[in-house]
Amino acid sequence: MKYEDMLKKARDELPDVVFEKERFEIPKVIGHIQGNKTIISNFSVIANTLRRTMEHLLKYVLRGLATPGERRGNSVIFGSKVPASRINEKIKQYAHEFVLCRECGKPDTKIIKDGVFTYLRCQACGAKYNIKDIK
Repeated sequence: MKYEDMLKKARDELPDVVFEKERFEIPKVIGHIQGNKTIISNFSVIANTLRRTMEHLLKYVLRGLATPGERRGNSVIFGSKVPASRINEKIKQYAHEFVLCRECGKPDTKIIKDGVFTYLRCQACGAKYNIKDIK
């Protein structure tokens, strides 16, 4: 039996799940501008997808955009006109910093506070590393 045939046979015997790539997609913001304010109506959906609290995500986004804002129910109201592309970019940065594992790249992480230190622990691979706290 040739090497290529053995390789094909081995590959055919692998379960289908090995070849599936789980794509982690962050929903894009849905909102509108009303006067001098920007209203995002699906902020809670985004926070739930990231498995983080709205407060934590909002604090990061507000700081990154340097704009005031507040939570109203499942929505967020920014105190200035902010393009959706800038909000989406800040949410993407948040995901890379506070959600996605640096080792395996999966979103199965939890934020753990231990005294003055804050860690990101991956439930998939077990990696644990320091992250900065959002003040």
